[in-house]
Amino acid sequence: MTLQFRSSPPTALHRTGSELGGALLGRGVAPAAGWPLQAISAPLLGAGTATVQETWLPAAGPVQHGVSEGIVWRRAGEALFGVIDLDEADFAGAGRPPLQAASTAAYDRVFRLLEAQQLPHLWRVWNYMADINAETHGLERYRQFNVGRQDAFIAHRRSATGNVPAACAIGLAEGPLSIAFLAGRAPAMPFENPRQVSAYHYPGEYGPRAPTFSRAALVHPAGQELLFVSGTASIVGHRTVHPEDVAAQSREALANVAAVVAEVNRTARSRPFRLDELVYRVYVRHAADFPAVRDALASALGGAETLYVQADICRADLLVEIEAMASHALGSD
Repeated sequence: MTLQFRSSPPTALHRTGSELGGALLGRGVAPAAGWPLQAISAPLLGAGTATVQETWLPAAGPVQHGVSEGIVWRRAGEALFGVIDLDEADFAGAGRPPLQAASTAAYDRVFRLLEAQQLPHLWRVWNYMADINAETHGLERYRQFNVGRQDAFIAHRRSATGNVPAACAIGLAEGPLSIAFLAGRAPAMPFENPRQVSAYHYPGEYGPRAPTFSRAALVHPAGQELLFVSGTASIVGHRTVHPEDVAAQSREALANVAAVVAEVNRTARSRPFRLDELVYRVYVRHAADFPAVRDALASALGGAETLYVQADICRADLLVEIEAMASHALGSD
């Protein structure tokens, strides 16, 4: 079973029932009823369309679907895509920050679903939350999320270092804690960036719990090699570099993407992955910075499919973040 990725203006495509899941991006978008389409309500920059739909499709075979503890999911063979949205207000009075409690609850439910489906391996996770850099309950909200996420990993006896999925964590102006994920029976192969300290080894100055994600991951559904590059920013070692210089941050973030892709290519089973063939999602904190970001990335990305989204990054001094993915058929040249 192979997976295909498609990006287009929204259509009635999902009504055929053949899709695994995906994302709907644009200002004011709302969750879809009955199937796992993550709503990412954020302005698109330079897209030429107000909204974009990204869809994962299995190449063949039946698609199962269900709802489990608020997770809307679809499964095709040995791969599963799910989305869960939780209102933080429902976790007020939990004895800990509501976002932290909601994050633990969301991941608890995800892990229970994967155990029930006997598809234990998280491949890629997309995390979105409101006001990611705001401080409440004496702690930045992103750091609250990291505590809640790691608590769930530990409670389910999952590694919080090393063997962890590729992921991003992005801030939106408003909305629920929204988590989408791809998972399967085959384990993902995690990769780190030699230019950076692994996120799960960040020192305590970045919060009481380190972020739980790998810099990239390779996954091998039958006959296929999928590359997921996690949200990547202008960080060298564990420090933000080029503060207040969005063009330099863009180039540094892309240098980090190039470094982790080079690490992946050391052991990739297919032909080497190239920067100009990846599919990119680029988050830009300030809409006015879009032309500078686009121009800084243009020569390296060439004609690569790139979607620019206005959103907040996990550190207040970061202005841009890049994530990417690609798919190769095994044995391709």
